[in-house]
Amino acid sequence: MSVDLTAGVRVDALKDGGAISGHVGDQEVVLVRAGDRFFAVGALCTHYHAPLADGLVVGSTIRCPWHHACFDLTTGEALRAPALDPLSCWQVQQDGEQLFVREKLPRPSVAQSDRRQPPASIVIIGGGAAALAAADMLRRREYSGPITMISADADPPVDRPNLSKDYLAGQAKDSWMPLWPAARYAKRQVDLVVGTRVASIDTEKRAVMLEDGSRREYGALLIATGADPVRLTIPGADPAAVLYLRSFADSRAIVARTAGATRVVVVGASFIGLEVAASLRARGLAVDVVAPDHQPLERVLGPEVGLFVRTLHESHGVVFHLGHTVASMNGRTVTLSGGGTLDADFVVMGVGVRPSVAVAERAGLEMDRGILVNEFLETSAPGVFAAGDVARWPDVHSGEPIRVEHWVVAERQGQTAARNMLGERVRFDAVPFFWSQHYDVTINYVGHAERWDAITIDGSLDARDATVSYVRDGRRLAAATVFRDRANLEIEVELEQTAERV
Repeated sequence: MSVDLTAGVRVDALKDGGAISGHVGDQEVVLVRAGDRFFAVGALCTHYHAPLADGLVVGSTIRCPWHHACFDLTTGEALRAPALDPLSCWQVQQDGEQLFVREKLPRPSVAQSDRRQPPASIVIIGGGAAALAAADMLRRREYSGPITMISADADPPVDRPNLSKDYLAGQAKDSWMPLWPAARYAKRQVDLVVGTRVASIDTEKRAVMLEDGSRREYGALLIATGADPVRLTIPGADPAAVLYLRSFADSRAIVARTAGATRVVVVGASFIGLEVAASLRARGLAVDVVAPDHQPLERVLGPEVGLFVRTLHESHGVVFHLGHTVASMNGRTVTLSGGGTLDADFVVMGVGVRPSVAVAERAGLEMDRGILVNEFLETSAPGVFAAGDVARWPDVHSGEPIRVEHWVVAERQGQTAARNMLGERVRFDAVPFFWSQHYDVTINYVGHAERWDAITIDGSLDARDATVSYVRDGRRLAAATVFRDRANLEIEVELEQTAERV
């Protein structure tokens, strides 16, 4: 039974960092203790509605257990993506040994950014996670100048992680996918231009030229063009039978092809490939996965997690053909490099992505397998920033320049870049985080480890209760967890603190 927080809760019922879920009237509220202070905020994360009572209190903030959004307990502000919208706050009154939650507090005004003269206008190239998060943060920081977002996608920014997960599985509606409702672009005065590509950037004159011949001037520019799927030619294949997944249109096309289909071949045992496999199994299709790897995801998560993921998929009927590639297609027949054949109504390619950096290269920006940026996400050209899949930045946690293709990282970089375009000079030092969903199992990964000396496992992967740590030179660089959401948050804090000492 939900606790009526207006009726009073004993102070000693809340330890430091503790939380009690309840309600105020018909609204769900969580009462939180942070040291000797008490806060009452909305009980559910504004991203995917995770219960914040299961999260982690750090200072005067609370972090979401599912996808690591972070909220200010004092104001309710969403400090870190993937949540963009704030929590409501209620007054907490202490009377002796009792705590009472009273009326809802008015939304506090946003503090003015500590910045120099803001740019006269801002142009954002891209329509994904980093782009939308940047536009959102610019308005949250009360930037009043023109914002133009130019996207090559035909659709407005959508919840891209869902394209290979719930949406493809048929468990999410089209209406759930947009990151902003259509009316919000007009309300927040963001000029969204879709289905349009930027032809060139003139960094001297601070202008972008579009392929339609028009020109947009900027005071500050954000390049957030994301990544494009690696496209492989399959000899003999009908191009209409070979599909990729990156955009909302791509996901809709795959859904359309499932009508009347019975079998599909997924090429590549990447995160996208395996999530597609799980989603198409949920639709009842027979799925074969073809990949050259020894185990799925071994390069990123190691052989132990790779075997766990493979076994999980096999238990749901997926058939793996590892150590193979697709040699050719002839109608419905897919021939493998080893000579075997598979039957398929269509093929989905999931063999990785490449950063979309052509326009940045033509502009003469400094490159290194992506767009090189400094700790403030600024490129080699003054006033030009980059965020998301295209950006290679100096990571304080690994001590190396890295580029990461994760949704949450892209959003947080977009937020940081927005603040720096306003002159705030905020270093990007967030610990990378991503999640991957396979049927009823979600793997959360925090940190970044391209190389490791050892992998240690606490708990049991088979029991779906484990923490897998990736260690180099005696230091944990990253961890993957299965059904240990709070432990993943605690490791995030540990990695943050470790970087501060390095």
